[in-house]
Amino acid sequence: MIEVSGLTMRYGGRVAVDDLTFTVRPGLVTGFLGPNGAGKSTTLRIVLGLEVPCAGKALVNGRPYASLRRPMRSVGALLDAGAVHGGRSARAHLACLARSNGIGRARVAAVLDQVGLTGVAGERIGGFSLGMRQRLGIGAALLGDPGVLMFDEPLNGLDPEGIRWLRDLLRSLAGEGRTVLLSSHLMNEMALTADHVIVIGRGRLVADAPVGALAVRFQRDVLVRTPDPTRLAAVLRAHGATVTAEDDGALSVRDLDAARIGALALGGGVALSELSPRGASLEEAFMRLTEDSTEYRAGAGEAVR
Repeated sequence: MIEVSGLTMRYGGRVAVDDLTFTVRPGLVTGFLGPNGAGKSTTLRIVLGLEVPCAGKALVNGRPYASLRRPMRSVGALLDAGAVHGGRSARAHLACLARSNGIGRARVAAVLDQVGLTGVAGERIGGFSLGMRQRLGIGAALLGDPGVLMFDEPLNGLDPEGIRWLRDLLRSLAGEGRTVLLSSHLMNEMALTADHVIVIGRGRLVADAPVGALAVRFQRDVLVRTPDPTRLAAVLRAHGATVTAEDDGALSVRDLDAARIGALALGGGVALSELSPRGASLEEAFMRLTEDSTEYRAGAGEAVR
């Protein structure tokens, strides 16, 4: 597991992480979300021993990262796909990392194949596209076959095929019982990939919940279908509901939950053919959770002529 407890980090007078506590558990893809400047990258760097916090602690499998003798065998991480020597080949880059952690060369070849870079393994990284560098960084994270994996914006630069490949890979790794922490601003993709989300804003924990729980928490409305929409709408409005007719004849009902709608329909003798609560998308839930935590907002302004 990854355990963060009471983590606080200040840079001068600015608080980047503020008494942050959460646990990332195995067997799940956990999304790590927050607006720009929320403290996500700082938190990841602290977990990996690249920053020393002002207070609190971050542990991997119960130990500080710095105490791990061969860390790549326990933790694989991708924080910056550009942090590589452009003059080295992909194979040489991974071979150097492997040697530093006592990993055999056969594993290098296997990982290059897994991330789809076997055909360019001998080429210099300086000529790689961003997507190819992301694949190489993912390969480096997988090199030690670790039980804990951390990725910061790994989808940047990947084409649609690459995004789908990574989604399937992350879910497969979690399915093997590994701990997977994924930071990304691509909400639609996160909704397809993550099982659980940790949301922070201004360095503080905002939410720690399964993705489905957020949809229920921020339920938009209830979709209702009935042979008699006019009669049902009148019944529901009489009990304080806001009812809007959909283009296909269904009703969108707000201010009453599904159980109450069903009970009122039964009492009014109105048959129902569908009664479906519609939860918010992950993006909608994220925006509502972080609306008071966004530091950088674009103004409406006037068009530049």
